[in-house]
Amino acid sequence: MLLKSAVSISLQFDIPKVLIGMTVVSLATSAPELIVSIKSALMGSADLAISNVVGSNIANIGLVLGLTVFFSPINISKNIYKTHWPIMMFSALFFLIIILDGKINVYEGGILIIFLVTSIAFLIKTQEKSEEEDLKVNSIDTLSKSTILFIVGGICLYFGSEWFIAGAIDLASYFGISERIIGISVLSVGTSLPELVTSLVAVIKKEKGISLGNLLGSNIFNVFAVLGITSLVAPLIVTDLNIINFDIYVMLFFAAIILPLIFFPNKFILGRVAGLIILSFYSIYIYNLFV
Repeated sequence: MLLKSAVSISLQFDIPKVLIGMTVVSLATSAPELIVSIKSALMGSADLAISNVVGSNIANIGLVLGLTVFFSPINISKNIYKTHWPIMMFSALFFLIIILDGKINVYEGGILIIFLVTSIAFLIKTQEKSEEEDLKVNSIDTLSKSTILFIVGGICLYFGSEWFIAGAIDLASYFGISERIIGISVLSVGTSLPELVTSLVAVIKKEKGISLGNLLGSNIFNVFAVLGITSLVAPLIVTDLNIINFDIYVMLFFAAIILPLIFFPNKFILGRVAGLIILSFYSIYIYNLFV
């Protein structure tokens, strides 16, 4: 509801589709991660906030992309490995650098926001030189209707995230497991559900599946926007060092593995074999979290 109304409002003001795709759509699809991370930080659960971003980036590749290409191959454009993937790798590596001291302060959050703006500008510029972003909009609602839906969607997202976090913390306490594990497993998959459902529905309807560019863009926004804005609201201090010593490297692994899979076994196509490889690594990672 939030995403569709945001796109509809943007189209009302004749904003170019490529700009909507790179900003409005990306921010809206990252809204669950953003709200959950901010609420977690304000509730004093920094591990939940950080592990939510790490887990979401892992789930976007390991679960969403893995399932999608397993059922329906995705063609890879040059924009993916020339712009989207390098920027995503940079965001992941920069995340690693700033988290090594165990915290993300306001100053570092400001740097992340600067990188966010720079990345958006660069992606828009490179996108304009190629094809326009494919935004499927069946109809544009009136401004008043879109505004109402946007407000209702935002309210639902706010309260939904609050209950979601409270439930996650209660689960961690009940089963005696860390907030880090809950954040990486339950929270991250939950905030990645919009992308996962959209992808699987597209496969079932034999439509064009979710693009790899959208998933990589989501991972970029999760680091630059979600962590950046959250750390401006409340500095993030890691208490579970497994996030720094292990999970962040798993996130880097899933980011890096995309490049060789683009060229092997099928050049410029991610198909069933690639999906099986990605899903296998994701399953092993989740299994190891609970053993």
